[in-house]
Amino acid sequence: MRDDGQILDRALSLHNKGDIAGAAKLYRRVIKANPGHLQALHFLGVAEAAAGNIDSARSLMRRSLQSSTVNVQFIENYAAILHRAGEHEELIGLCQRGLQSAPTSVILLHASAAVLLAQGRYPDAIARLKLLVAHHPAHVPAYVMLGSAHAKSAQHDAALGFYDHALRLNPQLAEAHLDKGTIHFNERRFQDALAAYDDALKVRPDLAEAWLGRCLTLTQSGRHDEALAAADGALRLRPGFAEAWVGRGNALLDCDRPDEAASAYDRALAIQPKLAAAWSGRGNVLLRSGHHLDADAAFTRALAEDSGFADAWIGHGKALLALGQHESALAALDRALARNPRLPQAWLARGQVAYLLKRYDDALTAWEKTLALSPDQPGVAAACLRIRQHLCDWMGFETACEAARSSVRSGKTIAPFMFIAIPSTPAEQMQCAQAWIESNFRSAGAPVRHSERRDRDRIHIAYLSADFHQHATAQLTAGLFEHHDRSRFEVTAISVGPNDHSDMRRRIEAAFERFVEAKPLGENQIADMIGDLEVDILVDLKGYTQDARTGILAKRAAPIQVNYLGFPGTLGAGFVDYIIADRIVIPEHEVDCYAEKVAWLPDSYQPNDRNRPIADTALVRSEHGLPEAAFVFCCFNDNYKITPIMFSCWMRILLAVEHSVLWLFEDNPAAANNLRREAATAGVAAERLVFARRLPNAEHLARHRCADLFLDTLPYGAHTTASDALWSGLPVMTCLGDTFASRVGASLLQAIQLPELIVTTMADYERLAVALAHDPARLAGLRQTLARHRLTTPLFDTARFTNHIEAAYAEMMDRHRAGLAPGHIRVAAAAASAGATAQKAAEPETSA
Repeated sequence: MRDDGQILDRALSLHNKGDIAGAAKLYRRVIKANPGHLQALHFLGVAEAAAGNIDSARSLMRRSLQSSTVNVQFIENYAAILHRAGEHEELIGLCQRGLQSAPTSVILLHASAAVLLAQGRYPDAIARLKLLVAHHPAHVPAYVMLGSAHAKSAQHDAALGFYDHALRLNPQLAEAHLDKGTIHFNERRFQDALAAYDDALKVRPDLAEAWLGRCLTLTQSGRHDEALAAADGALRLRPGFAEAWVGRGNALLDCDRPDEAASAYDRALAIQPKLAAAWSGRGNVLLRSGHHLDADAAFTRALAEDSGFADAWIGHGKALLALGQHESALAALDRALARNPRLPQAWLARGQVAYLLKRYDDALTAWEKTLALSPDQPGVAAACLRIRQHLCDWMGFETACEAARSSVRSGKTIAPFMFIAIPSTPAEQMQCAQAWIESNFRSAGAPVRHSERRDRDRIHIAYLSADFHQHATAQLTAGLFEHHDRSRFEVTAISVGPNDHSDMRRRIEAAFERFVEAKPLGENQIADMIGDLEVDILVDLKGYTQDARTGILAKRAAPIQVNYLGFPGTLGAGFVDYIIADRIVIPEHEVDCYAEKVAWLPDSYQPNDRNRPIADTALVRSEHGLPEAAFVFCCFNDNYKITPIMFSCWMRILLAVEHSVLWLFEDNPAAANNLRREAATAGVAAERLVFARRLPNAEHLARHRCADLFLDTLPYGAHTTASDALWSGLPVMTCLGDTFASRVGASLLQAIQLPELIVTTMADYERLAVALAHDPARLAGLRQTLARHRLTTPLFDTARFTNHIEAAYAEMMDRHRAGLAPGHIRVAAAAASAGATAQKAAEPETSA
């Protein structure tokens, strides 16, 4: 009989030739004869591991290591088994034991580093790997692992250095190229990321992860069609790649194809139901379509699956913002930024929340960080400019305005409501609105839900607004809603804003035949509901102002859609048919600067409620901080409407009118401080600026009587604030500008028949203000004229105004029923006063 040594040699020979079963049989024979034979125990363990019997292998190999003599080969082999079994703690201890005897063992250094890396112990892993490459400088996997450890430690430059070292040793490492792409992507170096992903694909064209990397990078770069193609490339290689379905959904959503995006996210969830990115994608689709509650539920589910997923925290924050939960939105966005402070979308959303909370310094900080991370965003730069306008911080004002105008002229996207307060032309404002539509509503205007012509006794009008509460728009329109002729018009409110339970809210609810609470609904749902209600004319009272739901109009919810009142300019959209105006705010020669056809009313386009109460309070100037004997110039416009040119003009007026003061609205303390400083620089004592805080509306109207003359602003003038002043008996002086927003004051003064308070140059503005302050009799005459005209001229004649706008609606409907395209409408005052329909547009049908 052969001895154990011969049998073991034969077993090892069979083992090396791949006959594992034969070798194992001989190992067992040796162990049967000698149960403590360490080599037989060890190599039988190796054989058992090869056969997949890990528990048996571990038991045998543990026994083989019970000798006081360290066998490094045994330890290295057992380390490999433990690594396969995921037994990290035992593996670490084993490697420590082996390294005491063999401190340069490649296998033990590599295995222990891999465990440390898997456990997230990055500094320890880096130390172990550096020891490995010090002894084995050509060990390529160590450099790859060093790259990974540094990347996971956010030491990106060092990581790139180690990946490059690995690639110099072996340029065919596709995964190293892939990891480099991920680092560049996270650092927002998108061109470098694309180059790295392309390098990976040159080595391995079938590497689906590299195609996905290209998709995500191209999406962030705004190259959405290419991103979609890259996602499809990944899915051709691996149809069950859930993350690639998410990438496809992201690209589709950015292409404004939300239904297809939703399908892609659903495919991802069918493959991987707990994939946080897919739940977050669904949330983004729901958020885009106005389903804010459902969107928040999707983001919450994403966070339940991965509480550290920053994109889901961003989505959660945006949903909470849309739901009006501002403080909670800030907390969610801060969670995203704690996870990754280099997320421009998180800073952008954080700035939006802070802006709505009037925390202007916080908003400016957030938006400046957005620009630092993603510089080519003229819309964010314009938002920063608006913040500085709120703060009356005019450093670099002219340069920033020109940059915004240049961006608009070159087709860049800026929010129209941010742009409208910048000195600009009607043509530029049209370009701005059109670029906004192109960017946000690419698929708009598709199906017209109600193209059929219907004949009914009454025209069904629906007013869409988020401002059916104590709001300036409600103050203007409440009387209009109440005066509609119910024998000719069915009138519905579609409310997409909050219910503040105010007296104004109750009044407006009572004014409509039907009041629909639609805030929680998505845009498709609201559009379908408007269709089910058989609305003929949908009047949007928001435009591009806060809480606008332009997407409802983009769904073509009604056969006739009208832009009115909320936004003083064009929406630039092919899916909006008309804008209601007058010949002052939109002169006929400027109709080409409006995407809509114009319905010109004969007096002012602005409605007014002649039943607005004014508090019956004693007029004591000192209670408002005003000197009793001074001439009081007044402007209660928002601070952001004050420009450096306007303020300089005011300061010259104050210097020319001794002991006069300027009474301004205080939106925020920083603005007041900045204006005082600017006044002092202009040689005007800071105390000659007096600031007014917010008051309930009736009291606010009453305090106008403490002023002598209201000074309008340019280029964004007084709208509701001018009506407030005139209703309160305070003369308003305005300078006629070039844009809708700069001509409203003139429209109101013309309607109340005080054209002598309209000037056309800033020099005339300054001269007239000084002249009126020095001529008490002339100013008193103007006050008397205003008092006489207040209830006898068109401006505050709510019934007359309602007849005019109803005539415009009737003409819109007549054209539609006749199968005519929308055309310009000119309402004749006499006909409208008699309740007749509008005068036909005197233009060829081909120009309609």
